[in-house]
Order: sequence, then C-alpha cells, then structure tokens
Amino acid sequence: MPTSKMPSTYGVLRAHGVDRRTFLSFCTKTAAALGLGATAVPDIVKALTTEPRIPVIWLHGLECTCCSESLLRSSQPLVQDVIMNMISLDYDDTLQAAAGFQAEEIRESIMAQYPGKYVLAVEGNAPTRDGGIYCTVGGRTFLDILQETARDSMAVIAWGSCATNGCVQAASPNPTGAQPVSALIKGKPVMNIPGCPPIAEVMTGVIVYLTTYSRLPALDSSGRPKAYYGRTVHDDCKRRENFMKGRFVRHWDDGGARNGYCLFMMGCRGPITRNRCSTMKFNGGTSWPAESGHPCIGCSEDGFWDNGPLYQMIDPALALPEDHPLIGNNTDCRRCHD
Repeated sequence: MPTSKMPSTYGVLRAHGVDRRTFLSFCTKTAAALGLGATAVPDIVKALTTEPRIPVIWLHGLECTCCSESLLRSSQPLVQDVIMNMISLDYDDTLQAAAGFQAEEIRESIMAQYPGKYVLAVEGNAPTRDGGIYCTVGGRTFLDILQETARDSMAVIAWGSCATNGCVQAASPNPTGAQPVSALIKGKPVMNIPGCPPIAEVMTGVIVYLTTYSRLPALDSSGRPKAYYGRTVHDDCKRRENFMKGRFVRHWDDGGARNGYCLFMMGCRGPITRNRCSTMKFNGGTSWPAESGHPCIGCSEDGFWDNGPLYQMIDPALALPEDHPLIGNNTDCRRCHD
C-alpha cells in the first residue's frame, strides 16, 4: 500500500547502491534525449533528489501487452530501476502480485490519498459499443474504470498505439467501437506515446520531465512529445542516402536488399512517420525494423492499420506507379506530403 510520504528518486536509488556519478550520468543523458540541453541538468538533479516519486496507476484495456514487454527491455535505465526507484508503480494488474478485490482496493486507495498528484498510464483502448461490455474488469467496464481513474489524476499518458490511435482494435470495421484514450478523457492533459510497441526509454524520459517540471513536455498537434516525435523515421535512417540516389529494394532479397538500399518501394512509411526508432532503436539500442531489412509500417501515425503502404505489397493493384514523384528523383521525401 502507498504511504503518505514517498522518498525521492535519488533517495531510493542511493539505497539500492547507485552512486552519485551514475545518477548524474543518467540525468545528463535524459536531458539530452528530451532536447533540453545541459542547462536543464541541474533542474533534473534537484527534482529527482528532493521531490517525492510520482504515484502511477497503470491500466490495461484492449491491447496485447507489447508495450509492457517493451518497457521490460529498457536498458537506460533498467526496468527494475524505473518500477522500483524512479516511480511508485502502485497499480498494474499485469505486473503486481495482488489480484481481484485486493488489487482494486489498491487503485482506489491511491486515488483517495493522492488526488491530483498521481499519473494515470493507460495501455490499450476502450470499447464503447453496447456500453463498453467487450472489456470488463471485476464486473465493471474498462471504459468506466478508465474515466473514473482519470478524474483526479495529474495527467494521463496514453502508452502505445492501441491507446493513442486505436491500432488493430479500431481497424475497419471496428466491431467493438474501440476508441483511443484522448477521445474518452476530457478535462485532463493527455500525452500520447504511440508505437507498436513504443520505445521503452521514451517512457522513462517523460516521467523524469513530469517529476522535474510538474507538467507535460511540449506536445505536437497529435499530443506527442516533440522531443521524441519531432522528426520522421526517414530523417535519420541510414538508408536515406540510397533514397536520395534513387536506389530502392524492389523485390525481397534482391541485390538492393542485400546492399541495404531504401525500402520505400516495399511500402516503408518512414518519410511520414514521426518517431525516434532510427536513433534510439529497440532492445537496448540493438536494432530497429529498417535496420533489419523490414520497412517501417508507420505505427506511430493514425490509421496505420487500415492505410499503411505495406499492404500495397499484398495487393499489386495498389502498388505505387513508376512515375510517382518520389521514385527516381533526388528530392526530399516530404515533397508529396507537405
């Protein structure tokens, strides 16, 4: 159960054997990832040293748990440091030991003890058709639990594409009436962290920002933090040089594929997808789809499941024509999207 007075992040880290040098290194890297610069490091250090950890309630709706799986592979910092040290993850029905009525009592106690001070993280979306009965927890609809928990929260983080844009659950014909979190929560700041899954270190970064400044970072028109979604995947892709020179993969495992040519002709949505996949990568910075030879499917963008060019490869009738303005021209890929 939560206590009325929580220790600071650094206090818990120090108790677990983390030295000052390592702590300062983490603060510096986080400031850089958020695009805040060196001048913000003292603010982060002060906040994580003096401010109590933020209570977090993590709800799961219609989703596949890939967002949690991504978080479990966070390397900077390790996930155990995030869950045990950086935040006070008091409720997560996927990770916690408690179950049933005991688990719900924990959620309700946090809401009662910390009104306006806890963060609601939501993984998945909520069905709205037929009163939302297609996702229930303890006899209550997830829609009802979501709106109840959001009511007294400090802010809401929609974690993953299911929560931010509906993902496969909201794909046509959307039989359950699944809706993203931002469409269901009103009167509270909602920050979208899209991706299927999103990058683990992005979650830790936005939590540090919340702890430091008690507000959400600057968001774009889609409610995404600009620091992580301000550039397209294509902007920093190592295959971009081949795009500029008109060198494309045209068939799986052809010579172009073996030489690392651009995957645009194979349905890559990198030019119109905003994310940090090509720089931060996944699984501790090991790799990302285009690096391993698979085109970006644009999972950070609305409607990607129904409208992704990847599916043009399934139906040849939808393939891009040879006279498409991006093919064979040494021009920037935003030409037909601006």
